[in-house]
Amino acid sequence: MVLTTALWAIAGVVTRQLQQAQSFEVTFWRSFFTVLSLVVILPLWQGRGVWRRLPWRSVYFWISGVCWSVMFTAFMLGMTLTGVANVLITMSLGPLLTALFSRVVLGHRLPERTWAAIAAAGVGIVWMYGREMLAAEGEYIVGMLVALCVPIAAAVQWTAMQKAHAKGIDIDLVPSVLLGAVLSSLYTIVPALPMQATGSDLLWLATLGLFQLAVPCVLAVLCARALKAPEMALLGLLEVIFGILMAWVGAGEVPTTTVLQGGTLVMGALLINEWLGWRQRRV
Repeated sequence: MVLTTALWAIAGVVTRQLQQAQSFEVTFWRSFFTVLSLVVILPLWQGRGVWRRLPWRSVYFWISGVCWSVMFTAFMLGMTLTGVANVLITMSLGPLLTALFSRVVLGHRLPERTWAAIAAAGVGIVWMYGREMLAAEGEYIVGMLVALCVPIAAAVQWTAMQKAHAKGIDIDLVPSVLLGAVLSSLYTIVPALPMQATGSDLLWLATLGLFQLAVPCVLAVLCARALKAPEMALLGLLEVIFGILMAWVGAGEVPTTTVLQGGTLVMGALLINEWLGWRQRRV
């Protein structure tokens, strides 16, 4: 799982190496190469019958695929519009938003520690984005709002999957990743025209498609068979730390003091909440 988070985290530093590809074109090529990778990986992993087993008629399969497509598209667009640290810290709100969605949609009760974490994370986000927005220009603000679509889509997806599980329906999330990548490619192919990516850009984007999405998604599914949900959530937060460090060292993108202060509060709230939940379950 640590390897998985490290692979997820390479997106920021790789994106900063691109020469010509921008915005929608970056998103299109990463999603396209993810499709190609999974078309090869899925039959090797689950057998040729995997295509016959796809639950095309399941509404939850389509919900999952659409949510993945929103996450893929918003993530890369956010990376091209604002700082890596901003995108990753915003994404880390996923577990708290999922808890809130579960409370509203499924009626799950939230422990006091989660409400406290939501409040603390909210303060961190207001501190980080409030000050950033006062000093930022239009494109920078748009990038933050686009990045916010990632944890919202993630919360919708996990809530839908919980509801499906309660009904006795289990969705294999790896094929739905493939569906999401196909949809993301379709969303972005027209806005991506005319294509300007160089040969070097395509190699970097192929690396993202294979090693930043396809491979770690398969690894995460395998990890989920051995690790409990709180452990997955705790280890998943390493993506934020790895991503900021890689962009800092590999691309010279130094996060602002405000981002570091607000991000520390957000990450601290998340870590404490997940750690207390893990301890409580063990007891």
